[in-house]
Amino acid sequence: MKIKIIVLSCILLLTFGCTQTTEPDIPGWVNSLISDFKAQPVGNPPQSIWQYEYKEQLVYFVPAQCCDQFSTLYDSNGNIICAPDGGVSGTGDGRCPDFLSVRKNEKLIWEDARLK
Repeated sequence: MKIKIIVLSCILLLTFGCTQTTEPDIPGWVNSLISDFKAQPVGNPPQSIWQYEYKEQLVYFVPAQCCDQFSTLYDSNGNIICAPDGGVSGTGDGRCPDFLSVRKNEKLIWEDARLK
């Protein structure tokens, strides 16, 4: 009986006794976006998703894949805020011209690590 209690105690300790410090959860829509990117061919440069603070809110930035394409800036709910850069002029769509200069607390959320 003592052995059963010791084994059960060890299992419970290993299961519930160790807490893991993690970053705040990635929103579900970001995980969906990652799944979409993984279903596409590897880009050049590889797709990536970056998290920043912008105008006192958490935002997610997806850089453009190539020349003259817009990058996309999303709010924390997955709504598109603007295209901060890219396009023919390279200056985005004009809706958030200050993003690149005032963004802060850069954090890489995901980068496609697949090889071409």
